[in-house]
Amino acid sequence: MSTPSLSELIEIGVVQDAQGLQGQIKVRPHSSDPVALLSSKAIWLSLIPRRQEGVATSLEQASLTLYKVKQAKMHSGTVLVTLDGVTDRDEAEALKGARILVGRDVFPKTEGDSYYWVDLIGCETINLQGEKLGEVIDIADNGAHGIISIGDAQTKTVKQLVPFVKEVLQSVDLPNKLITLDWQPDW
Repeated sequence: MSTPSLSELIEIGVVQDAQGLQGQIKVRPHSSDPVALLSSKAIWLSLIPRRQEGVATSLEQASLTLYKVKQAKMHSGTVLVTLDGVTDRDEAEALKGARILVGRDVFPKTEGDSYYWVDLIGCETINLQGEKLGEVIDIADNGAHGIISIGDAQTKTVKQLVPFVKEVLQSVDLPNKLITLDWQPDW
């Protein structure tokens, strides 16, 4: 299998620490329901190289390593993962801070009108009056609800932060990459 680029992968968690003596890793998932992490048979780990001579390295310089997942299970809000080839605590600790990535095809199929937040990134947004608001750049969870960052995808400039709640979100048309919001451009 050839190594994909970082743009082809989706980050689903971060290695928080080693667990026990047998090489398990403790993963902090980015989702409250880490179904993709729990069902993955293989994951990519990305370790960003350390700074050298005061120069920060880019994400494109990060190394990607493919690991087969032997076991993954929930444990106190984290996911304990056993990787093929990681057999002791020292090897597991060396992975601390690594980003866990998978291909989009690993995610289970959605049913009905449900979708993954990652699929909304890049969608154009309009309001009920048909005015363009911008493109979805990011979606984050603030605890109470999600927040959609809308702006210019080219420059990554955020123009508005919009609550991701049913009162605002009117429709999502994934095939046409279009989201309709009950929102005004000057709010």
